[in-house]
Amino acid sequence: MSNPILSILLCALIACGVPDANAERLKEIANIQGVRENQLIGYGLVVGLDGSGDQTTQTPFTVQSTISMLSQLGVQLPPGTSLQLKNVAAVMVTASLPPFARPGQTIDVTVSSIGNAKSLRGGTLLMAPLKGADGQIYAIAQGHVLVGGVGASSAGSQVVVNHLSVGRVPSGASVERSVPTALGQAEFVHLELKQTDFTTAKRAVDAINEQFGVGTAIALDGRTLRLRAPSTQDERVAFVSNVENVEVKAAPSVAKVIVNARTGSVVMNQFVRVEPCAVAHGNLSVTISTQAAVSQPNALGQGQTVTTEQSQIDIKQDKGQLVVVQGANLGDVIKALNAIGATPQDLLSILQAMKAAGALRAELEII
Repeated sequence: MSNPILSILLCALIACGVPDANAERLKEIANIQGVRENQLIGYGLVVGLDGSGDQTTQTPFTVQSTISMLSQLGVQLPPGTSLQLKNVAAVMVTASLPPFARPGQTIDVTVSSIGNAKSLRGGTLLMAPLKGADGQIYAIAQGHVLVGGVGASSAGSQVVVNHLSVGRVPSGASVERSVPTALGQAEFVHLELKQTDFTTAKRAVDAINEQFGVGTAIALDGRTLRLRAPSTQDERVAFVSNVENVEVKAAPSVAKVIVNARTGSVVMNQFVRVEPCAVAHGNLSVTISTQAAVSQPNALGQGQTVTTEQSQIDIKQDKGQLVVVQGANLGDVIKALNAIGATPQDLLSILQAMKAAGALRAELEII
């Protein structure tokens, strides 16, 4: 016979151990202020190409860079020498310097052709300094350039080659200078939400104060939280680690509709609502109306009469095609418009008109 007290304790432990399905860790929705990556950029040459380099008559900067590099290595070319290079390509080198990076560490770099080289496959990037926005050199890049591989189609008869004018050099840059990064100033550490939201900020403050004590966190605005942190660096790192794992239930996002004007793709969230309206666009006429639907119980039943609203969409075209959708929402509008062959431009114009008329209760973002 099972022990009822033990069963109750097990249920309680299971309930405590299962996190809220809608909760997220703070590290997913917020960043530590000042702890960020820094972008680096540089110019260099990729050599060793198999005849797929820049055409020097159309990219004179490749020749100039090669002559300058050779002169620094002690090779002086006679004035007026015309170089016909086929195995060299001028490239831009980019990288991201992670926070707390120290001299001697390595980072990945991306190499992109700026001339008319056909391919960077098999090339080697020569030593290229990478600078930050302040003009200082923070890393030196050099190494073998890796370009996307070659694959065959399912039928095995067609070969598909990836983009050849961009490649990567894994661990190809050595950090030469570190960026000073302080984990907060004085006794405070600041958290920045990735999206401004006063409700999420309040919930984050409540969750932090519940775990670490009242007064630990204060919301400065809808995006920034100020945390009272330990004074020693070791304790501060441990404190930030614990804060990052605090679970917060983010506030629901605002109603939004995103439209891709090129492809006609439409993405919306669950909070989008459509009000009654009428839109005329070209040979299309869209009418959205709301009518009351009464649900009445049986004569002998003890229920109550319930009145609900049902929406109806009428989309007409000059050619006589008619689409009627019951219980309409914006998804039904999009589906009905696509059914009669509306173009992405038609779809975008109708949604903009609905938004301007106040019938589309959501933010409309066009990409």
